[in-house]
Amino acid sequence: MKPFLVLLSFTLITLIGVWLSSGAWHLRFAANVGMSVMLLFTALGHFVFWKGMSLMLPPFIPFRKVIVWATGVLEIAAAMGLLFPTFRHTTAVWLIIFFILIFPANVYAALQRVDYQRATYTGPGTDYLWLRTGLQFFFIVWVWFFSW
Repeated sequence: MKPFLVLLSFTLITLIGVWLSSGAWHLRFAANVGMSVMLLFTALGHFVFWKGMSLMLPPFIPFRKVIVWATGVLEIAAAMGLLFPTFRHTTAVWLIIFFILIFPANVYAALQRVDYQRATYTGPGTDYLWLRTGLQFFFIVWVWFFSW
């Protein structure tokens, strides 16, 4: 839920800031800034909570720490790409693919009750999965809609 709040908050802050400075509503720009800040926020989690995030991957997957850190770097790259109109559409396509590819980790984490911040198996479980599924779909639609 925190990423969702970051997304909406920074979109709104940017929208109002741009309107105050230019007198025009630049929703696409504000929405991409919001998504970029959200991605930076979630990328930070990949480095701060890497132990817990590595629990989101099944044990048979090798190099889990490297995968968690690499996905954090990918989120930083996507955050930057969304800010430049030249790269925005291509970044959006890759980001949507990324969101789809990481979803199984969220399913696994819910089934295993992973609490990635504490690196334990005491998380909310499958109830959270319904919220996460909706959020993931929302993020995909957001990126698609505001990347054109």
